[in-house]
Amino acid sequence: MNGAAMNMSAWQKFQNRFKAIRDNKVFELFVIGVIIFSSLMIGVRTYPLPSMAETILWGLDYAVTLFFVIEISIRMAAEERLRDFFKKGWNIFDFVIVVVSLIPLDDSEYALIARMLRLFRVMRLISFIPELRVLVSALITSLPRMGYVALLMFIIFYLYAVIGNLMFSTINPVLWGDLGISLLTLFRVATFEDWTDVMYETMTVYKLSWMYFISFIFFSAFVFLNMMIGIVVDVLDEEHKKMELEKTGEQQQEQQAFEADLKAQVDELNRKLDLLLVNQKP
Repeated sequence: MNGAAMNMSAWQKFQNRFKAIRDNKVFELFVIGVIIFSSLMIGVRTYPLPSMAETILWGLDYAVTLFFVIEISIRMAAEERLRDFFKKGWNIFDFVIVVVSLIPLDDSEYALIARMLRLFRVMRLISFIPELRVLVSALITSLPRMGYVALLMFIIFYLYAVIGNLMFSTINPVLWGDLGISLLTLFRVATFEDWTDVMYETMTVYKLSWMYFISFIFFSAFVFLNMMIGIVVDVLDEEHKKMELEKTGEQQQEQQAFEADLKAQVDELNRKLDLLLVNQKP
């Protein structure tokens, strides 16, 4: 029992050290620097390099991979229970990226896949920077709401595409020949890519065709775009409130842990004082 308790105490000491390393801001900034450096190495490889530089980059890539393995191991060991690490989605995200980075960069059939997967290392910046996490979470959360707006937008595109095909196919079949081409033309109009050329061409036959284009741009570029922005801003505000609540909860937990540790120290001092008084009695 004493041996097991000693082993548990030793592991607790190591775990506390791992926690201190994980929560250290310098270590966090160093990890961010390594992530940026590894991303820059991938960019450098897109240029023709001498063989010596290629060899150095290969060695650095393996060193970065080893560092990421050590870093993720420290974060996993810092948890009270291993399964607690996988309760957070961002931890799973980091773990998957580190694991897929272990695919070797050799001349095998998996070399191309390994190089492409290493590109996702830069995505780990999201898990380390809270504001980026909020933005990504807001984007993912807003997708269902934006889907309904996109559906309504598709209905408008469909109606205008059919009308455009019926009215303008004889003027320019290249732009309005069928439903698919009409949709592409409307997408061009919605992105303001030389849309006035398309409008002026139709106005040579239909003088009031400008009403068709102006109304479509009003719906696609102003109404739907503002609806999308409104959804994202609303969800982003909700995510910021969640982050503030999480920070408050973490601060409360730290305060409770500090108070519990302080109480334990006081109890230990009282116990030692009582023992000292007992020993001093004649």
